[in-house]
Amino acid sequence: MALHDTQVAATPPGIALVDVTPQIRELVSQSGLVEGTVNVLSRHTTTAVTINENETRLMDDVRQFLSKLAPASAPYLHNDLHLRPAPEDCEPQNAHSHLLSMVLGNTLAIPVSGSRLALGTWQSVLLVELDGPRPRTVGVQLTG
Repeated sequence: MALHDTQVAATPPGIALVDVTPQIRELVSQSGLVEGTVNVLSRHTTTAVTINENETRLMDDVRQFLSKLAPASAPYLHNDLHLRPAPEDCEPQNAHSHLLSMVLGNTLAIPVSGSRLALGTWQSVLLVELDGPRPRTVGVQLTG
């Protein structure tokens, strides 16, 4: 089946979590998929996708935890822009964002049963922005 791009117009600055569940549910509804799988893909090297509870205080905890796990201020080789082939004037110092993306993961497979995402009561599909603000895209493919 085709890959659909779900657009997030502009993410908040720094680390942020954006609930993309409504857009994915709408794609499932429009497709007529009854039984199958939704594959979700982060289409950027400084974002990730995850499933968790979309609760304000938990989102604050996640941001704080990720900032401690890979602090933006730590010395990363990727941030030595003068030592690598990249235009220094447009390349951000964002090694921490790449590392967090690798740790969190870039893909999800969500079952669809009875034309509904098989998510738990408190579960949401979250795009994890690690280097915002930026416009972002989440790839969604429905199979079944």
